[in-house]
Amino acid sequence: MPPAAETEHSPSRPRLRAAAGAAVLTGLLFCLAGRLAGSYPFGPRTRNIVDLGQQYLPFHAYWRTLLTGASHGDLFLNWTSGFGSNFLGDFGTYLSSPFDLLVVLFPADRTELALYVVTTAKIATAAAAMAALLLTLRRGPWPVAAVLGTAYALSGWTFNYAATVPMWLDGLVAFPLLCLVGEWARKGRRPVLGPLVVAVAWFANFYTAYMATIGAAVVLAVRLLTTDDTGSDRPAVTRTGAAPGRASGAGTATHDADRARHDADHARHDADRARHGDGRLRDPDGRYGSGGSEGPRPTLGRYGSGGSGGPDGPDGGGSSDSPRRTGGRRRPRLAALLRAARSVLIGIGLAAPLVVVIFLATKVADPTPPTAFAPAAWTDVLARFLPATASVATPALFIGTPALALALTLPFNTSVAARVRTGWAVAIVLVTLSLQWEPTHLIWHAGASPNGIPYRQTFVLCGLLLMAAWLSVARGVPRPLALLGGAGLLVFGARAAAVSPDIDRWTYPAAVGAMALAVLAAVAALLARGATGRRARRLLPVLAVGLLLAAQTGETLVTGKRTEEQQLSKVSWSPRVGPWHTDMTRAVAEKDAWPGHRTDPGEVPGGNDVLLVGGQGADYYSSLTADTYSRTLAGLGFGYFAKGRHPVSLDNPVTDAIFSIGTRMRSTPKAELAVDRLPEAGITVTDTPVPPLVTVHPADPRPRTTAANAFARQERMLGHTVYEVPAARRTDAPDGTATLDVRCPAGSEVWLWAPEYQGTAALADGPAVGFAGRLPAVLGPMQRLGTVPATGAVRIRLRPEDGAKPRLKLPAQPVGCLDRQRLASAVRDLTATGATEVRTTGHTLTADLPAGSTGTAVLAVPRISGWRCAAGDAPLAPAHSRLGLLAVPLDGKATTVTCSFRPPGVRLGGAVGAAALAALLATAVLHRRRGRAREGRQEFTARAHPARSPEKSAV
Repeated sequence: MPPAAETEHSPSRPRLRAAAGAAVLTGLLFCLAGRLAGSYPFGPRTRNIVDLGQQYLPFHAYWRTLLTGASHGDLFLNWTSGFGSNFLGDFGTYLSSPFDLLVVLFPADRTELALYVVTTAKIATAAAAMAALLLTLRRGPWPVAAVLGTAYALSGWTFNYAATVPMWLDGLVAFPLLCLVGEWARKGRRPVLGPLVVAVAWFANFYTAYMATIGAAVVLAVRLLTTDDTGSDRPAVTRTGAAPGRASGAGTATHDADRARHDADHARHDADRARHGDGRLRDPDGRYGSGGSEGPRPTLGRYGSGGSGGPDGPDGGGSSDSPRRTGGRRRPRLAALLRAARSVLIGIGLAAPLVVVIFLATKVADPTPPTAFAPAAWTDVLARFLPATASVATPALFIGTPALALALTLPFNTSVAARVRTGWAVAIVLVTLSLQWEPTHLIWHAGASPNGIPYRQTFVLCGLLLMAAWLSVARGVPRPLALLGGAGLLVFGARAAAVSPDIDRWTYPAAVGAMALAVLAAVAALLARGATGRRARRLLPVLAVGLLLAAQTGETLVTGKRTEEQQLSKVSWSPRVGPWHTDMTRAVAEKDAWPGHRTDPGEVPGGNDVLLVGGQGADYYSSLTADTYSRTLAGLGFGYFAKGRHPVSLDNPVTDAIFSIGTRMRSTPKAELAVDRLPEAGITVTDTPVPPLVTVHPADPRPRTTAANAFARQERMLGHTVYEVPAARRTDAPDGTATLDVRCPAGSEVWLWAPEYQGTAALADGPAVGFAGRLPAVLGPMQRLGTVPATGAVRIRLRPEDGAKPRLKLPAQPVGCLDRQRLASAVRDLTATGATEVRTTGHTLTADLPAGSTGTAVLAVPRISGWRCAAGDAPLAPAHSRLGLLAVPLDGKATTVTCSFRPPGVRLGGAVGAAALAALLATAVLHRRRGRAREGRQEFTARAHPARSPEKSAV
C-alpha cells in the first residue's frame, strides 16, 4: 500500500509515530543534557535547585511513605510536618499528578532518582502530546512534527523553570491536550473524553492548567476564525474546482494518492455519508475526522498542494466561495464555543473536590508581601529566544533557532492562506505583549502577581510559536522568499538582544551553528522539491530532516547544560541526599514514639526535614503554610524562611515542652556542604521528659505578664513562669559593634531573641553564635548563648555583618534567662494533670484525661482551619483556640477529648464534583442517543438514494 493511502486509512499512525519519536528523543536529550552538566543521576553535581530540594524532593519522599502505609497521617492530615498540617491541600499542590505515583516503584533511599524519572516522564509526555497535536492541526511529515514536539518540551521554560519545579510540568502536558479538546469541541466530537482530559489536567496541577486553558482558548479562537466554521475542515476550492497551489516537496506523493483515492471513493460517498452531531455531513468512516488531521475530502476538483491536506486543504484557509459559509457563519462557531465551554466547566467541576480545597487553603495561607510587576526590557525578552540564556526575571522563550526561524516564516509564506497567517501572527503578537502588560500579567496568574518567577505562563507562547512553525512547514519547506523573511526577523532580533545581560558566551556560537545546519536542511528540502531521480527524492528529504534534527538537538543540549551550570552559580541549592539523611532516617525510626511524644530530627540539609527523614517537628515549607501557624511560631521565637512560609525547628527546651518534643536530634557536619559531594554528619540523640500532647490548663489563666516578647509568650502558652527577662543596657561602639549588659540568676541559661539581627553574638568567654535575620524573607530564631556566671553579670558582644540592614535592630527585651529547675517543675505539673493516654489515627486524635478534669484541654497542635473537637460524647464542633493551639473546654465530667481534621472545602468540592459527574453522564447519554438516531438516518438514506455523480456532490 502506498504511504499516502496508508496514512489516509490510518490517520492515527503518523501521530503515534510522531508522539513516540518525540517522547523518546526528548527523554534522551534531557538525560544527555544532564550528563553534559555532570548532574545527578549522571554525575556528582546536585540538581536540587531552590524548591526542588526544599519542597518537591521531601514531599515526594513523604508521598512514597504514605502510599506504602508507613506514615502516621493520611490524605487529610500530615502529622509529620508543622506539628500537624493540611495534607490534602499540599497533595493537590505538589503531588496530585498521575506521574507522581511512580515513586512507589523506587526504594525509600532513591527518592531523588524517582523524582528525576517523574520529571523526565512528564517532559517526554509533553513532547508526545505536542507532536500529536501538530499532526491534528495539519497533516505533514511526522518526523518534523516529532522534532517540533521535542522543541516544545525542551524549551527554555522547561530547562530554566519547570525542570526544578516539577509540578509546573503538568501544565506543559496539559496545553496540547487542552488544544485537542478544543479541536474535538470544534468538530462536535468526543463530548465525554474532552471533559475527562480537562479534569485530569486541572487535578494534576490546577495552577498551570489554568494558564494552559487560557492558551487553548486562544488556539481555539484562532482555529474558529481561520478554518471552515461548519465543524468539518474542508479544503479550499476555487470556482473552477481546483484548489489553489501545487504539490511541492515530499507532499507530492500524498497529493497524487489522494486524488486517486478520491476518484475511487466518489461513487459511494453519499451512500456512506453520515450526519455529524451538529447536523452537518462528515466522512462516515471517520478516516479524516477521527484524528482531526484533515477534514473530509472534497468531491470537487483536486486537493491542495502537497496533499498534506491540513484543515481546509492546502492553506487551512477554508473556502471563500462555499455556499455553506454564507448566512450561517456565526451559528457553527457559537456552537463550537459552547461545546468547548461545556467540556471545560464539566472538567473543572470534576476536579473541584481537590481544586476547592486548594483554593480555600490559599485563603488562610501565610500571605507573602505584595509584588509589583516590572516588565522586562524588550532586549532581554528578545535575548531569551536565543540558546544558553537563563534568568528567573525574564521570560524563557527558547525553542531552538531553527524552529523559531520556521515560525517567523509564516507571515511571509504565501502558500498559506492570508487569514491563517494573519490570525496566528496576531495571536502570537498579542500573547507576547500580554506577558509585559500588568493587567494581562495578572490574568495569566489568576489575579496575583507571583513572588519569584514572574513569567510562568511562557510555555503557552512557546507552544504557539511551534504551531506556527508547523503550519508553515507541514506542506514542505517554505519558498526562498519566506525563508529570507524569517531569517531577517531572526537576525534583527538577535542583534537587538546583544546588549542583554542574559546573553551567555555560548549563545551566539550555538545559534550560528544551529542556523548553519538549518540552512543546509532547507537547501536539501528545496533540492528534493525539484529532484527527478528516485533515489534523490528519497534521500534528500531524509537528509533535510536529519540536519534539522542535528540543529535542534545541538542547541538544546548546549542550553540544558549551560542553564544548569548558571543556576548552580546564581541561586540557592541543596546537596544531594546522602549519608547524613540516611543516618538521620535510621536514628529517627529507632526513637520514634508517636503519639507518646514527638521526635524532632532538627535541621538537615535541604528543607522540610521531617518529610525527608521522618519524625514530627516544626519544619514545614509549603505554599499553603497556614498564617495562624506561621504567626504563632514566630511569636514564640521560632525562625522562618520564604517570607513566613517555611518555619523551621527551634532547639529550645521550653518550646520542646510546649509541643511535647521528647526526643531531639542534633547534627554536626563533617565537612562543608558542596554541590558535588554527599553530605555527612555526626548525630547525637537527646531524650528529655516532656508533658503529653494533651495538657490541662485553667479555664481563665491570669498571666504573670502581658509583655510582647517571645519569652513571655512561651510562658503564657506553657502556663508557668520559667524565664527572668531583665532590662538590657546597650552600648554602641564607634566601629559599629555593640554590647548588651544584663543581670540574671547565676547558673541560668542566656537566650538572645533578635529576629531581625544579622551578625554574631557571644558572651564574654563564649563562642560566637550567628544570627541571620533578613526581613521580610528570613526571621532569625532565638538562640542560646551560654550560662550565667556566679556573679550574675552578663555582657553580650554584638558584631553585625558588614552592610547588614538594619544594623543592630533589636527588640525592646531581647534577653531571657531560663531557669531549668522551674521548667522541670512545670513539666511535672503538666504531666500529672495531662492526658494519661493519647491515640491517633490518620486525621483524628483522642486523649484520655484524669477523672474530674476541669478548665481547658490544650492540644499541642496548631489551630488551623478544619479542626473539630469535642469533650466526652458531645458532637464534634469547630475547635476553640488557646494562644494558637487547639483547645477543648472541660466541665469536669468528660474523661476524653477527641479532635478530628477535615480539610475545608471537602464537602463543597464533593458536591460540585457530583454535579459535574451527573452532567458528564447526561452528556454521554445524550451523545449515545444522537448516535443511534444518526445510524438510523444513515441506513434510511443509504437505501433511499443511489450514489450521486461527482459533479453533483454537495460536500
